[in-house]
Amino acid sequence: MTLPSSIILNSKQISSVDIQALAIEKNANPIVPVWEKELFQFLNEWFSEQDFIPAQTSGSTGEPKPIKLPKTTMIKSAERTIEYFGLKKSDQLLLSLSCQYIAGKMMVVRAIVGQMNLITVDPASDFARLEKESFDFGAMVPNQVFKLLEQPSGKEKLQHIRNLLVGGSGISSALEAQISQLSNRVVSTYGMTETASHIAIRELSGDRKSEYYNCLPGLSVSTNESGCLQIHLPELNEPLQTNDLAELESNSCFKILGRIDSVIISGGIKYSPEIIEKKLELLIDRRFVISSLPDEKLGEKLVLVIEGNPFETIRLATKLAELLTAYQQPKKICFLEHFPETNSGKIVRTEVKQLLLN
Repeated sequence: MTLPSSIILNSKQISSVDIQALAIEKNANPIVPVWEKELFQFLNEWFSEQDFIPAQTSGSTGEPKPIKLPKTTMIKSAERTIEYFGLKKSDQLLLSLSCQYIAGKMMVVRAIVGQMNLITVDPASDFARLEKESFDFGAMVPNQVFKLLEQPSGKEKLQHIRNLLVGGSGISSALEAQISQLSNRVVSTYGMTETASHIAIRELSGDRKSEYYNCLPGLSVSTNESGCLQIHLPELNEPLQTNDLAELESNSCFKILGRIDSVIISGGIKYSPEIIEKKLELLIDRRFVISSLPDEKLGEKLVLVIEGNPFETIRLATKLAELLTAYQQPKKICFLEHFPETNSGKIVRTEVKQLLLN
């Protein structure tokens, strides 16, 4: 497959020949921010003669591990997204994510494949550029959207992105309610490194708002005997097995219930922490998780773990009794000063549990 040999970056056409020199120059300059160095490092990898990109799996299919992601897989993913969202040559794409991760990498690939103008901004910026400029496509993590909506002009800024993808971590009910009021198209994405970004989208704004993900055309899903999602891609001979528990509406429409490796068995009953946590999102204004501790009678007992300094929990316990069924009630409320997390900000549940045991 012949790859396009240039990229339109911040309205300037840059050839693959120039990329290598720019990558070396950016990397050697201590003033250049890390996110920009990561961008040019990825561009250098993309325009190299290698037919794959080194990447790290997300953990959706098991323990995170390094993989070689074929460029052909990334190109097919980019083509699907371009077609699905009706993007065309010279459209403006916003890169506001680190190219250390697949979401940022794929925004770059879409720009190259579709010969679209990739505009870059610091992922930690206040997105002032969105006040004066509009974009056809962009992607953000929930925390970026949350911080923008805290700004007086944040809603208007977000609405300057015609199609906005939100992914990378869970979206709280409160944030989803705010997003639903936006006039542009905002979607939640489901995907992973192994699939070269999203394979399905869930509408968050407008009349099509839904709890279910819909696969991109040509893709389908199923579940295994444990109820975990399997992804069927045309370019793969075998389905890709995930650790995500799913409820299927059809072979192209599904809802994610939680992860099988976070399921807690207490008193012989299986509990998905994510389902219980969803009920408590509007009750607790700090980060929290449902975890477990060993128990002589139950085997494992449910516990609520809250991040930060301890506080009096009598009123909270009363509210928990109102919101949760008798079986879902945490037997204990614990506090941890800081939650262990991955580089991308996801809470590491296994380490939370280990800290509780220490």
